[in-house]
Amino acid sequence: MFPVHAMRFIAAFMLTMTIFLGAPAARAETVLVLGDSLSAAYGLAREKGWVSLLEARLAQHKPAWQVVNASISGDTTANGRTRLPALLRQHKPAVVVVELGANDGLRGQPVAAMRENLSAIAKLAQGAGARVLLVGMRLPPNYGEDYTQGFERSFAEVAKAQKISFVPFLLQGFAEKPELFQADTIHPGAVAQPQMLENVWTGLEPLLKP
Repeated sequence: MFPVHAMRFIAAFMLTMTIFLGAPAARAETVLVLGDSLSAAYGLAREKGWVSLLEARLAQHKPAWQVVNASISGDTTANGRTRLPALLRQHKPAVVVVELGANDGLRGQPVAAMRENLSAIAKLAQGAGARVLLVGMRLPPNYGEDYTQGFERSFAEVAKAQKISFVPFLLQGFAEKPELFQADTIHPGAVAQPQMLENVWTGLEPLLKP
């Protein structure tokens, strides 16, 4: 026979282990990045891209969060709108970062169509319970003043109408420094990726709440 105090200890231990083993593991919150080549680390090693740098920052400072990079080079807002529902079902993100529109602009697609697609993307994400960060883009002046201004303005208009967070320009701080871009003069090089992360971080960090 075990002494009474030993029996009590064993019972308490077994109860503790039952609670511990039966408790579900904490599920990491997900940041889903829906972007194009600027977020897909085009021309770079994957770990050099700003999304991978974000992943490393979260792992160090906010380990309850993880990143899913659903960016595809060449993607447009229409493609992102089509892909998003399945991504929302699969990953159930708490935050969706939308970095799309550059390819719409470079192809001269109608600004109104891009604005409609971005609005639909925001509504889909919000409907799934996610907070949304929209990242803006600008075009070079050779596309004409009316088009470039309308293009840039559309991001702010969508953010205001849908009441979502907004970063005005992904390439803020270095867009006019050709030495920070790859040979194609379109895609930022590795040295510019930390600045891209900082630009996004200003809008993203306030959204990283339970």
